[in-house]
Amino acid sequence: MTPAAARFLALTGARLPVVQASMAGAGGVALAVAAIRGGALGSLPCALLSADQVRAQVAEVRAAVHGPLNLNFFCHSLPVPPDESAWRALLAPYYAEEDAVAGDPPPLRRPFDDAMCAVVEAVRPEVVSFHFGLPAPALRARVKAVARMFGNATTPEEAAWLAAQGCDAIIAQGEEAGGHAGWFLNGHRPTPLAALLPAAVATGLPAIAAGGIADARDAAAVFDAGAAAVQVGTAYLASPESRISAPHRALLGTDAAGDAAFTNLLSGREARGIRNRLMRELGPINDVAPAFPYASNALAPLRAKAEAEGRGDYSPLWAGAGAARVRALPAEALTRALIEEKD
Repeated sequence: MTPAAARFLALTGARLPVVQASMAGAGGVALAVAAIRGGALGSLPCALLSADQVRAQVAEVRAAVHGPLNLNFFCHSLPVPPDESAWRALLAPYYAEEDAVAGDPPPLRRPFDDAMCAVVEAVRPEVVSFHFGLPAPALRARVKAVARMFGNATTPEEAAWLAAQGCDAIIAQGEEAGGHAGWFLNGHRPTPLAALLPAAVATGLPAIAAGGIADARDAAAVFDAGAAAVQVGTAYLASPESRISAPHRALLGTDAAGDAAFTNLLSGREARGIRNRLMRELGPINDVAPAFPYASNALAPLRAKAEAEGRGDYSPLWAGAGAARVRALPAEALTRALIEEKD
C-alpha cells in the first residue's frame, strides 16, 4: 500500500483504493452495494434521478451494506430546449426503416441545484463528486459541510482549478475513459492519463486515476505513477450488477469493443463509446445533434426498437480503452481483483 493510497483510505473510509464509477444509466443500487462489499467507494449516479429517488436509493444502499458512498452529480449549464427539426430530419430515414414512433422523451440529465444539495445535507454521503465542473460557491460550501468533495479533471488546467476551489481529491479522467468526458474549461481537449495524472498529483491532493483501467496490472501502473486510487467504470459495466443493455454487454470483452470513438450523437456532448451503426453512418461528431443533454430525446424510440431486437444501433455503448480486456466478474469480486489479483 503506497502512502498516497493510504491517504485515500483515510479520507474516504474505503478498505481498498478503488472508486466504482457512477455511470448514469448503467450504475445503481445493486452495483454500488456490491462494490462497497468488495471494499471500494461505491457510487450512485444522480443526474437522471429526482430528489426523492436519490433519497430512496441511498436508503437502499445503507440498508444493504456498511461502507462509504459517493453521490455523483452533473454541473453542466442546461440550455433552453433547442429546435430539433434538423436533427429529426436527419433521423427520419431511420424512423422509417425501424417503423418507430416518437414518444415521450427520456429523463433529462439535470445539473446539481438547491434541491439536490438539500438531499445531500439530509442523507450525508461520505463523498459527493461532480462532473462537468463544480456547482456555485454557496452550494459547494454546503456540500463540504457534510461530505468530502471530489472534482473531475480532463486537463492539467482543470486539475489546478479544482484544487483551488477546495476539492478534497481530483479525479484525473484521461482520454482513455469511457462515457462522457467531464471537461468544463476551454472545450474538449483529450489528454492521455499518463500526461494528466502527474498534473493531478502535483496539486498535492489525492489523485484518482481514471481511464482504461481494466485489471490489476493497469491499477498497479497508475499507483506506481503516484495515484492514490483508481476509478473504474468499463470493467464494472461487464459485471452482472450493471444495468447496461444486452447488446452493450455482449460487446464487452471482445475485440469489437476496441473500436471506439468520442461521439456527440447520443447525448449532444463528447462521450467515448464503441462505434455503432449511427456513429458509422453519420460520423461520430455531427454538428446537427442538439446540445447536451437533448440529443437523446429523438433517439429514444429508435434505441428502444433496436435493443428489443438485440441491436445497439442507436444505443450509448460507452467503453474505455480497456473494454476488450474486461471480464464478466461479479462487482464484489472485481473490486478485490483490481488490487489483490496477481499475475
